[in-house]
Amino acid sequence: MAMQADTQFPPLETVTRPAVDTAAAAYYLNRKPQTLRSWACFDGSGPIRAFRINGRLAWKVEDLRRVLGVSQ
Repeated sequence: MAMQADTQFPPLETVTRPAVDTAAAAYYLNRKPQTLRSWACFDGSGPIRAFRINGRLAWKVEDLRRVLGVSQ
């Protein structure tokens, strides 16, 4: 599934959910979603780890903030 160019994500500082989907995490990390899926498949190959919610990948917002150096 391709990301739409007009998709808007809120600034990471304002996200209150504990986790975001792959498209949002890829946007915040300036990577393509497939790169994050690769990180999830090859355990430990990326700077953060994914977990699954109902079979879908999710990425902890606190991990994204830590990697990017963003405070809450």
